[in-house]
Amino acid sequence: MIRIENLTLQRGPQRLLEGAELTLHAGQKVGLIGANGAGKSSLFALLRGELHPDSGDCRLPADWRIAHMRQEVDTLERLGVDYVLDGDVRLREIQRQLAEAEAAQDGTALARLHAEFDSADGYTADARARKLLAGLGFSNEQMERQVGSFSGGWRMRLNLAQALMCPSDLLLLDEPTNHLDLDAILWLEDWLKGYPGTLLLISHDRDFLDAVVDHVAHVEQRKIILYRGGYSAFERARAERLAQQQQAYEKQQAQRAHMEKYIARFKAQATKARQAQSRIKALERMEELSAAHVDSPFNFTFRESDKLSRPLLDLSEGRLGYGDKVILEKVKLQLAPGARIGLLGPNGAGKSTLIKNLAGELQPLAGRLQAGENLSVGYFAQHQLDSLDAKANPLLHLQRLAPTEREQTLRDFLGGFDFRGPRLEEPVVNFSGGEKARLALALIAWEKPNLLLLDEPTNHLDLEMRLALTMALQEFSGAVLVVSHDRHLLKSTTDNFLLVADGRVEEFDGDLDDYTRWLADYRQRNAPVSNAPANADKTDKKAQRQQAAALRQQLAPHKRKAEKLEQELGQVQEKLAVIEQGLADSAIYEAASKDKLRELLSEQARLKGREAELEEGWMEALEVLETMQAELEALS
Repeated sequence: MIRIENLTLQRGPQRLLEGAELTLHAGQKVGLIGANGAGKSSLFALLRGELHPDSGDCRLPADWRIAHMRQEVDTLERLGVDYVLDGDVRLREIQRQLAEAEAAQDGTALARLHAEFDSADGYTADARARKLLAGLGFSNEQMERQVGSFSGGWRMRLNLAQALMCPSDLLLLDEPTNHLDLDAILWLEDWLKGYPGTLLLISHDRDFLDAVVDHVAHVEQRKIILYRGGYSAFERARAERLAQQQQAYEKQQAQRAHMEKYIARFKAQATKARQAQSRIKALERMEELSAAHVDSPFNFTFRESDKLSRPLLDLSEGRLGYGDKVILEKVKLQLAPGARIGLLGPNGAGKSTLIKNLAGELQPLAGRLQAGENLSVGYFAQHQLDSLDAKANPLLHLQRLAPTEREQTLRDFLGGFDFRGPRLEEPVVNFSGGEKARLALALIAWEKPNLLLLDEPTNHLDLEMRLALTMALQEFSGAVLVVSHDRHLLKSTTDNFLLVADGRVEEFDGDLDDYTRWLADYRQRNAPVSNAPANADKTDKKAQRQQAAALRQQLAPHKRKAEKLEQELGQVQEKLAVIEQGLADSAIYEAASKDKLRELLSEQARLKGREAELEEGWMEALEVLETMQAELEALS
């Protein structure tokens, strides 16, 4: 297990963690979340042995193999597939020793090393590396290209594949979805669900966290608080905890006010001095409870255009592509005010090509693209972050757009994007990817667009900023067309989906779950054709039917067990809700109710323990059911 005890961690003058505690058991999958700069990446460095505690302990098994996703690429000449294979360090060392033994014609060493090579799954390594790369969106041709030929985002995909290639007991992934599209994220989710080791995952993608992790570790106020469940469960549990904390804080403040009033009245009176002194000491001993400050640092809206056109954009019979390369044919799309459209489609199908044509960065190869008279486009894409003036600060960027506007108005507007104080006048060259993305969005929001074209707007944004962007888009009355791997953003801000695939743009009649199934079918249809002979591995259909019937018979008791556990879990949760309602009543904390309070807290602890047991049993039963159902589907 990983055990962190009374840990203090400091980077320069900034104290990131103080007296932090955390225990993680082998096999747990944990999402590590917290504000930017809270210390998440430093905690990863600590686990890798690159940092040491300023005080306290961080212990993990000495024999654990640790894999992590690197943030830099140091080898540009290696072929992509070889770069990924380099992730298996032990395998590479065996290969090196094999080459030396062959050169020395050392038969004894060769026999030993070939056995080690086999135990390290060396004969399947190349196939496994290519499977990882294919899942992350690389074509067979790309796998044979040099690392240096790839853009920064694709190099990060190579780093991710290299980390997954490394056999490990502990896998540390820092923002693995930042440079992935939706289909690669869905593939990664499945891979991580099957990962047998302990996973620590830093991510700002709430749906990804919900799908992969079973616990969330929240870094907040220099502490680490562990919550059971995914991100949605964390949100609910934290809201309940903060509500209770706020009640306790308000009660304590009332007690403090009463004590301070008593001290002020009687401190100078000889007959009351002793009692006043005792209250002063009690006041000093009283634990300081923080008020539940959960306000987001972000609060903004998109300033909206005063004029509209109907339609804003009209594309008919569009042929879209680059030079002589046609990517999309016969594209028909009309965007009117109020349209809320999400673009779906596999990697490389043409989603960004479509948006670039609509934004005017590319011209259609054929067809007609007509803009409305009052069209005002707000276009966001990752490459635009590089076009920001590295020497200019956020305030100067906005002053260039609004030279006659009062400076205080501009400062207030940028404050909604959390550019305040010294950061407001800091040059962009010192900004992180997330800060650059926030500034680009602020500049778009100021320009009063009536059509927003957003290509992966959430890359590098933390959870609070993603929530603020979602709310701003919900309030925006113009048209929105968005490509995003953030499913929560898509579900919360779009009404319709367009599917970009096989050279066409068509309406997609379904939700994101339907798209996940469509994508699985698409991959299957486009998988390489097997060269195996048609008569290979013939199956006895009668035996298959008998096996399926036996499996259906075995399913019934497992289904009953799962239903029984779910029913009992629901009853326990109802009882817990009643108890928590009782604990929310401030009267329960009065002296006269201390026995009742003790009884409620005791019952709450017992029920929470039972809830954990039932949840674990229920999840295990569901896993068994899913496995058996998958076997049954394979036989049918």
